[in-house]
Amino acid sequence: MSRSIRTITAAAAALLLATACNSASTGGASEGDGKGGSSVRGVTADSVKVGGIVSMTTASGYSKKDTDLGAKARFDRANAEGGVHGRTIDYLGAEDDGQDPGKNLAAARKLVQREKVFAISPMSSVTFSGADFLQKQKVPTFGWGTVPPFCGPDYMYGFGGCMVPMPGGTITQSWPEGLKKVMGGAKGKSVAILANDNDAGTFAIRTYKQSFAAAGYEVTYAKSTVPATSVPSDWSAYTKEILRSDGGKAPDAVVSVMQTPYNIGLFTAVKRAGFKGVITDPTDYDPGLLAKSATKKALDGVHVLLTFQPFEQDTADMRQFKKDIRKAAGKDVPLNMHMMTGYMSADLFLAIAERAGKDLTLDSFQRAADNYSDTGTMVGDRKLREGQKESFGCGALVQLRDGKYSVSSPFKCYEPIPFK
Repeated sequence: MSRSIRTITAAAAALLLATACNSASTGGASEGDGKGGSSVRGVTADSVKVGGIVSMTTASGYSKKDTDLGAKARFDRANAEGGVHGRTIDYLGAEDDGQDPGKNLAAARKLVQREKVFAISPMSSVTFSGADFLQKQKVPTFGWGTVPPFCGPDYMYGFGGCMVPMPGGTITQSWPEGLKKVMGGAKGKSVAILANDNDAGTFAIRTYKQSFAAAGYEVTYAKSTVPATSVPSDWSAYTKEILRSDGGKAPDAVVSVMQTPYNIGLFTAVKRAGFKGVITDPTDYDPGLLAKSATKKALDGVHVLLTFQPFEQDTADMRQFKKDIRKAAGKDVPLNMHMMTGYMSADLFLAIAERAGKDLTLDSFQRAADNYSDTGTMVGDRKLREGQKESFGCGALVQLRDGKYSVSSPFKCYEPIPFK
């Protein structure tokens, strides 16, 4: 292992979708809470204590607060159905790390040392600085595997697998392959890829340059040059380069690997410059973004990558998800990808805990995770421990048009490619 979890995490701080060392410490493995005669941290005769860490507030205004609601919805249903082998899930809710590395570590320490949780689910932050601590304390941790700590360590589980290509691993092809349906294939089609000017952006460019090229597109532009510390007020320098990148003309598609505030600025600028091609990103699947007319206009026509079934897809699992969210929220609420992050993080934890049996310990939980698999979930076919090395390879695209999302490329699993 050439780099620590903390170092690699810094390199993926802003990367959401494409963007480890295995500690052997036994610290914290048997810290019980003294209740019900259990010597296992967070486990009593009738409950299992779980907490979350979520970036509910950020400097840019981007929020993942609904991740907490998604987790609560799934845990509530589990409890209504009798819990896991008679134990209810005592979900403490999520700590807000403010997308700050120091607060992320502090939240992890609080949940483990003070609250004595058995597991962290969900963990949704791009500043996962608490990963080393949680791994050493042997705390099963569940989240969206878009940051490197979910790729390798024994106690970290991405609900869609490891979404970050690692040396010797693979790259999921759901984005470029899904776009083929939108663009009528890849032959003769060019793409321009833009990311932030940090290590995460550099990593994203390296990843998606390979990914789109392998799918048959011509990558005419791939740069990580947008300031990561603040959203630019003037996008003209970027749009000029992008819209001349294909031999002096615009590419067929503009691909952004950035968060929503950046995407709004970039997409508004390229549209004003007359771009008529495909615009796509992995972030903006959120009806709440449509409340402001300027935001709604900026994102209109954009194809958004998902690594789970779209809400618009009518399946039994999706109907159950919507019912659970409605019940947990106490009313009908606009659905978003953060809810799904929390829900599926909780769902994978529950699936493994159920497999672990009545005698729930860290050892029985980890044994249950070994060779765990199931099929047909809202993130595709899950398989462990393979999911700690590569993604489950599934995805869909939805397009925002006239204030509504529709499926532009159905949810499907694709063969990955080697990461170089």
